[in-house]
Amino acid sequence: MFGQNHPQGQHMMMNGAPGPQRYMPMGMINKYQQQNTQHQPGQQHHHPHPQQQNHPGGHGAMGHQHTFSSGTMSNATPHFTPSNLHSGTPTNNQIVLSESVSEHWQQQLQLAAEARAVSSTPHHHCRKEGVSRVSKGPVEPSPEHSPRIGDDEERNRASTDVEIRRQDWDAMDMSGQGLRALSPSLFCDYTFLGKLFIDNNRLTRLHPSLGHLRSLTHLDASNNQLREIPEEIGMLVNLKALLLFDNNIHSLPNEIGYLHKLEMLGIEGNPLDEDLKDEIIRRGSRALVTHLRENMEAGDAPNERDWHILDETCAADTLSVLSYNILCDKYATTSQYGYTPSEVLAWNYRKDIILEEVKGHNADIVCLQEVDQERYNEFFRRELAHQDYRGVFSPKTRAKTMADKEAKFVDGCATFYKSQKYILLDKHVIDFANTAINRPDMKGEHDTFNRVMPRDHIAVVTFFENRATGSRLIVVNVHIYWDPAFKDVKLVQVAIMMEQVSRLADRWAKHPPCTDKTAFRHAEFDGEPNLGAAEESPGELAPSQEYASGTQIPLLICGDFNSAAGTGVYDLITQGSVSGDHADLANHSYGNFTRDGMAHPFALKSAYSGTDELSFTNYTPTFSGVIDYIWYSTNALQVRGVLGDVDLDYLSRVPGFPNHHFPSDHLALKAEFSVKSRKEIIVVEAKFGPQKERRS
Repeated sequence: MFGQNHPQGQHMMMNGAPGPQRYMPMGMINKYQQQNTQHQPGQQHHHPHPQQQNHPGGHGAMGHQHTFSSGTMSNATPHFTPSNLHSGTPTNNQIVLSESVSEHWQQQLQLAAEARAVSSTPHHHCRKEGVSRVSKGPVEPSPEHSPRIGDDEERNRASTDVEIRRQDWDAMDMSGQGLRALSPSLFCDYTFLGKLFIDNNRLTRLHPSLGHLRSLTHLDASNNQLREIPEEIGMLVNLKALLLFDNNIHSLPNEIGYLHKLEMLGIEGNPLDEDLKDEIIRRGSRALVTHLRENMEAGDAPNERDWHILDETCAADTLSVLSYNILCDKYATTSQYGYTPSEVLAWNYRKDIILEEVKGHNADIVCLQEVDQERYNEFFRRELAHQDYRGVFSPKTRAKTMADKEAKFVDGCATFYKSQKYILLDKHVIDFANTAINRPDMKGEHDTFNRVMPRDHIAVVTFFENRATGSRLIVVNVHIYWDPAFKDVKLVQVAIMMEQVSRLADRWAKHPPCTDKTAFRHAEFDGEPNLGAAEESPGELAPSQEYASGTQIPLLICGDFNSAAGTGVYDLITQGSVSGDHADLANHSYGNFTRDGMAHPFALKSAYSGTDELSFTNYTPTFSGVIDYIWYSTNALQVRGVLGDVDLDYLSRVPGFPNHHFPSDHLALKAEFSVKSRKEIIVVEAKFGPQKERRS
């Protein structure tokens, strides 16, 4: 709210830089100090110093009789004299210096010495840095929000466009004010802060709402009276410096292990647990963070996700579908997910949680993305067969050019279905790149070869018939390219997908009826035995339903689209068409798609559109948003219920997935539908342009 009144382009620290327009009035600072300023009994500073008792801010000083000149190392050595260690440990537990003390620890001692040298100066951070921060312009988006052009890694890290609000200051200095408490609104109202200085006060605790400051890279809470650090500190995953010098902290929460970017954890001057202090003295802050992360316990599991009932009317023909990007094993690396314990990232840990979730939902149709060939053949197909599932799988097209030992690690899309309920009539794989370069209108385009062709994503399309009712169903399982710098590629991939699905639907509308469904029951499809088939009679089987056009066949499109609402991908699917000059296409040229626009004949909605969508389907420290969907044809299907959000209280302590309870950075989506009777079906005319609907 303050940035709107500052002159544009002034990058500043509050209370620090010269010039009246860059000062935050002290009245506003005092807004975040609790009204109760009376000194509480038993809360005296643990380092009383007679020379500083009359400091105007009421600040208590250090219990050291040393002097420091410019923070030099020679003045830090007295902290290791036989008489006393700053941590309060006695001589016989003292760490022997010589070779055991790391360069990192020496740097920490120097920072602590510099902090003590200015402990009597209010707002000393602003006074120190104010001049150097004049007129540097607005804060730029962090690298996590910037597109990684040229990076072909298939994970959707920062996979959508996040509008970065212009902010002309990103640091707040409240040091040396004698504050006894901070209002939670400080942490809730200023989530854009990159640096926060609350050192040299009389704070006895940090409020858990501190976890809202997820943009912080520097937090200084040195020389207070803190006895513990809230576990919400783990939400501040962008922290590079966390300075807690000269407090009364005995232990550290394991949630500090989430802070994988932390370079300096300042703990000198605290009576810290000897094992923790020894780790940081010998090996440094990063080693301690790693130690805390790898020893992190699972904690309390979240509450079960609610099931939202949207339609309670009786229906003769219903079906359920689950869509889930499970996070391919080769992408689950500590470099990508540094906040996750390595044991939790391991496939041996995650696979059982994924399997139990899929089995627990017991959906009729299961669409999995990021499944590699080895896990499909050796794990999912075998394990799910015992639950009556059979599968159809295709990897990305690069697998065709590899030897078997490399190809087995290429991921793709796997669609499973309950074989007692459905017959697989046909299947098809859409190869976006190959389709694009073979289109007469696109194969000569420069952008086709340089932007679309290198991305070898695919969609698996399956065509089913319900044994009992005779209704038919088309299911599309897809994973769209992730990079926000390639919005045009995403849009072209989806346009090709919808074009191919339309052609397949028209062809399958003429598919002959099944005359012997019992024969299908025990048959093998592509050599895959029906291990889960039961022996009891399926009961009376209805004849196959007939469809006059492809748009009459119920359609589900599931997957990871790496696209949020408002993008070209979202608009094309939900509106039925986008123009050739859509902003996502920029100045790229893709034949008829950019000359005439893109369209499809289906009437599609997200299954979650009746519940204002989920809060997110992908959750990491750098991105949280909805990019996975279950789309359905509204003329043939009715939503009956959907799986809801994750427990919000649980999320307040977890900076991102995967973790002990969620094995992927994506959520599983589930929806239940009823198939509309033929009298209810809306016939949709296949037109390139605005859709027209009429009742049959």
